[in-house]
Amino acid sequence: MKNRVHWIILILVFVATGLNFLDRQVLSITIIKIQKEFNLNDVQYGMINTSFLISYALMFTIGGRLTELYGGKIGLGFSVLIWSVASGLHGVIGSFYQLLFFRFLLGIGEGGCFPGAAKTVSELFDQKDRALANGIAIGGSAMGAVLAPPLTILISNQFGWRWSFIIPGIIGIVWVITWVMIPWKSRKGEIERVTPVKKEKVFSFIEILSNKAALIFILIRFLLDPVFYFIMFWIPKYLNEKRGVSFDEIGHLLWIPFLALGLSNMLGGWISDRLTKNGVSVNKARKIVMGIAALLTVSAIMVQSVSSVALAITLMSLLLFAHGFWITNYITAISDMFGARGTSTVIGLSGTAGAISGLVINPFIGWIVQHYSYNPLWIICGLLYPLAFIILTVFIPKISLIKEVNRSLTI
Repeated sequence: MKNRVHWIILILVFVATGLNFLDRQVLSITIIKIQKEFNLNDVQYGMINTSFLISYALMFTIGGRLTELYGGKIGLGFSVLIWSVASGLHGVIGSFYQLLFFRFLLGIGEGGCFPGAAKTVSELFDQKDRALANGIAIGGSAMGAVLAPPLTILISNQFGWRWSFIIPGIIGIVWVITWVMIPWKSRKGEIERVTPVKKEKVFSFIEILSNKAALIFILIRFLLDPVFYFIMFWIPKYLNEKRGVSFDEIGHLLWIPFLALGLSNMLGGWISDRLTKNGVSVNKARKIVMGIAALLTVSAIMVQSVSSVALAITLMSLLLFAHGFWITNYITAISDMFGARGTSTVIGLSGTAGAISGLVINPFIGWIVQHYSYNPLWIICGLLYPLAFIILTVFIPKISLIKEVNRSLTI
């Protein structure tokens, strides 16, 4: 990471992923007010989340593929522009159906964010620094989630909930202008034109979908993403309805788990890179950190049984801390294996799988919450990561770069 411009670009990616999570989390906080104003029930709220996840699922793959072909600058830039406009439009909604549509539009933009971020890191950073760079890049998402509760509540109380959507949208458009103006440089420090990437032939969808490792990465995301969507979409309501936390108090508490996530994104990347620099293989380094993460998530089972809000927040923080370790090394492992020829596509496909899983399960979560309780959901949160780690170690015995491919793309 010798080139100073790479740091500037990485900081901008950090800001972009921060805006990504801030924009999507505003609704999970303001829904407390929106539900009362528009008389929405929990099932309708589940449908709104599903609308976002449908377009998010589609654009994770489509955006990932376009980013693979046209590079990180175009891919990420267009994504931020679309979701920033969509975020601003949330501020003018007048009905349930308008919210449903603007949420769908938000998903179209946000779906391309993380494939674009991963592609940018893959283009600019060597393997020895890639985990830390990925940790910083996606760590912005947690910082956005940290800022979302207090910032949303502050803006809502001062100017009304509608401005909680409009202001981040304006900031996103300013980001796009900055992103377009900055010169784009390769690892060698040469300024590249913003054109389709043709240096190496990218893997086709058929090649990737014929690969065992790619399918396992996709399966793992399918299993785990609903856990994170549950945290993102339902925890403010959980704290309000089941723990008696007021709207204003949520802003003082909800940032804590996401701060833990942001720190662990970067710490998990740093530990992984430090291990490789000390002679540990890439395979072992990524899996050691992911194994630790899987063990830590088991603590989520206890959320349902603790009596105090403070202990519940602590356990949620531990769950997201573990998730940060996991997701940074998960994304880096994909980059380690598929390089510049397939990273965005595999991340896009896996993100689509996770979003599909989330959109199918989200209305069901609403039904469980409305008719039963949150308790079964916490048990599931504590069991899925260990299951995913077992699948990873059994079916991907070695994480290493795929250099030569045939039709089956076996590893």
